[in-house]
Amino acid sequence: MAWLAAGDYEVTLDQDGTVACRNKAGRRLKAVPPKLKGDPAVARLGQFTEWLAAHERQCEADVERWMVRSLPVPAAVLTAVWPDPAWQAVLRDLVVTGADGAVAGFLRGAEAERGIGVVDLDGDTVRLTDTEIRIPHPVLLEELAELREFAVELGVDQRLHQLHREVWRRPAGLDQQATQLDSYAGGRYPSQRELLGRCARLGYRVRGGYAIVQLADGAQVVEARSWLGDYYDYDQGETGPLSWSGPGGRAIPLAEVGPVAWSEGVRMAAALYAGRTVEGEESV
Repeated sequence: MAWLAAGDYEVTLDQDGTVACRNKAGRRLKAVPPKLKGDPAVARLGQFTEWLAAHERQCEADVERWMVRSLPVPAAVLTAVWPDPAWQAVLRDLVVTGADGAVAGFLRGAEAERGIGVVDLDGDTVRLTDTEIRIPHPVLLEELAELREFAVELGVDQRLHQLHREVWRRPAGLDQQATQLDSYAGGRYPSQRELLGRCARLGYRVRGGYAIVQLADGAQVVEARSWLGDYYDYDQGETGPLSWSGPGGRAIPLAEVGPVAWSEGVRMAAALYAGRTVEGEESV
């Protein structure tokens, strides 16, 4: 980034996003002089840094939504955003598939003329020409263990942690009529406020006494809901049953919950349960 005039100095943004300063002789200073704190150029750089951080968070949230909701992503969108370092940092090295759902490999590039570049499972660089790609949820990857091993060999470090995201698979032998899972109920917190605070830190919305996450289950959108208790019962904080609901609020039997909806719902309930107070310890 270019250097900007700021009084008797010049300022710019370093690669780590901090404001750097140098004097007229070109010598970099260890810190921005206090008298420049209110300089318009320094203020603009600070605002730009905040915008970049918010942009990076939004990119990660958008790509995570594509993965969790199994949304098809137009190849044209990838080629449009790829030059942006914030988008590229999140997208690079994610496992992607073609429109048919067959695993293609690790995403390495996106160009309008050449297509979507990936490193396949043989270690070769190939190009996808599909008009849409998918970023599959890890629970849908049948060869997840092998992909994890191959990622280590390639030195892959996913920003979104697709391959190393916690996954839960629906066990066999469930009661065909049951509509709620009690495995993560009974996690006690010192107060309702602390339980709600953990929901906020984990990024889960709270509505009507439930922590919720919206998910794609095939062609329909479903909602995983983990009971938190009455909002006005301040002195009690305890995790309750987990359930799933479909369009119109219809309760979905556990045996009918799809793999992604199951994994993400249990992931939420397990994370809330993990913050419970264990005797002799404090909640985290």
